[in-house]
Amino acid sequence: MLDVLLVEDDQDLARSLIDNLAREKIICDYASNGLEGAQLIEKNTYNVIILDINMPGMDGLSLCRKIRIKGIDTSVLILTVRGTLEDKLAGFAAGADDYMLKPYEIKELIARLNVLAKRRSGQVTQLVNGPLRLDLNNRKGMLYDQEIVLTPTSFTLLETLLRASPHPVSKASLIQSLWGDDIPNSNKLRVHIHKLRKILNTGNASSLLKTSPGYGFYIENHT
Repeated sequence: MLDVLLVEDDQDLARSLIDNLAREKIICDYASNGLEGAQLIEKNTYNVIILDINMPGMDGLSLCRKIRIKGIDTSVLILTVRGTLEDKLAGFAAGADDYMLKPYEIKELIARLNVLAKRRSGQVTQLVNGPLRLDLNNRKGMLYDQEIVLTPTSFTLLETLLRASPHPVSKASLIQSLWGDDIPNSNKLRVHIHKLRKILNTGNASSLLKTSPGYGFYIENHT
C-alpha cells in the first residue's frame, strides 16, 4: 500500500484523483498549496509526492527545491498543464523525478506512482539540518559554515542518521549501513558514535546527536 501526498490547488481535480487512488488502495494526503504541503512533509513520510506547479503561496517548483535542499529523497512527480520543453527542464532542475501533463490517464499515473515508490530520488545532492550540511557529491561536511573532517565511516554514519532524521535509527541498521554483513564486535559502533559526537562538538551542535535508549541514535531536527 502506497502513501502519497497530493499538493494541488484545484479541489475538484484533487477530489477526483484522491477517489481514483483510493480504489487502488493508495492512501493520499492532500494539501491545497505549497505551504500546506511543506508542513505535511515535515510531519509525515510518503512514498511519492505529486506536485502541481501553479499554486498560491508557494508554487510546486519552489516546494520541490525546498525539500531537496532539506535532503528529502522522496520521489516527486510533477502533474501540471505546463508542457513546454522549458517547463519540463525547469521541473527536473528543481528536483522532480517525473513529469506528467494534465489531462492524464489514471492508469498511467498509477503505473508511474508504483515505479517511483520503489526507489528513492537521485536528485538529492546535500543533506541539511540546521547548522549541519553534508555535500553528498564531494563527501564533505560543513558545520556553522566551517568544514568538518569526516572519515569515510563517520561520513556514512552521519549520512545515515541525517536521512532518517528526526526518526531514530537502530543500532542494527547502523551496523548494516557501515559494515554490511561483516558484523564487528559490539563496541565498534559505540566508538564511532563517540568520535562523531566529538566532531560535532562545536557550539551547541553536540546536542544534534541523540541517543534513543535501548534502540539506537538519531539527529534531532533543527530548522
